[in-house]
Amino acid sequence: MNYTEPADLPGPNDPDDAHVFETELDVNAEQLTQSHHADPEQIHKSEALGALVRADGLYAGYFPGVNILNGSDLYAKEGELVGIIGPNGAGKSTLLKAIFGLVHVNTGAVLLRDEDITNLRADQLVRRGVGFVPQTNNVFPSLTIEENLEMGAYQDPKSFSQRFEKVVELFPTLGERRKQRAGSLSGGERQMVAMGRALMMEPSVLLLDEPSAGLSPALQDEVFVRVREINKTGVTVIIVEQNARRCLQIVDRGYVLDQGKNAYTGTGKDLANDPKVIELYLGTLAQA
Repeated sequence: MNYTEPADLPGPNDPDDAHVFETELDVNAEQLTQSHHADPEQIHKSEALGALVRADGLYAGYFPGVNILNGSDLYAKEGELVGIIGPNGAGKSTLLKAIFGLVHVNTGAVLLRDEDITNLRADQLVRRGVGFVPQTNNVFPSLTIEENLEMGAYQDPKSFSQRFEKVVELFPTLGERRKQRAGSLSGGERQMVAMGRALMMEPSVLLLDEPSAGLSPALQDEVFVRVREINKTGVTVIIVEQNARRCLQIVDRGYVLDQGKNAYTGTGKDLANDPKVIELYLGTLAQA
């Protein structure tokens, strides 16, 4: 039998090997430290590259010198459904309104396809493909459903018939009751009209401010189903919701706002299962 002497292997006391091992430990420790102390602003800017819409470091408020948003970041990529949750007064609705030009941004920037749209008027944003549905007073009660949708297409009235057909494909009831006055509709039906009107200009991104607020559980579920259907047509949706648990079930990614800042971000599933998010923001509702 031929026996070949094994090559010398570095032993535990080999000075050169020990030096290499210690160097690798130092590098790994440094990388770990950097990952734990990474700058959130830099992380956001890196992840937001190529986003359809993004908000970078927004400080904004309703009165001079009083900010509701204190450095909030957000982005949504083409076709994403993004949710914003958090306690009352956290700045959720203010963030949407700042994106849509309804609240003045004092510091920071809002970008749409890398174009700076910070503090543009709402009508200018609609032309650029941004739709917004406010939480309240979101229909014209004295007008019919059809007339409400006509108001949605006021910047391009010639396209009304074609776009009306697309909207009633999503919301068949609106077509069946097109001559009924919006003021006689239920809360859930009004939300459908409001969303349908915002879709009349074929937005690339739709901002929804608490669409399930004040609705019964059954109607809330219907609203969430409709939101998902809108998103499946290719419209990027950013939704603010008080029904945090249900919101996190349907979104691709979510943001938890607290005191005008991002407290947590992640996929909807990750946030819904995060012990800290459950403890601080979801409570027993998330465990139901």
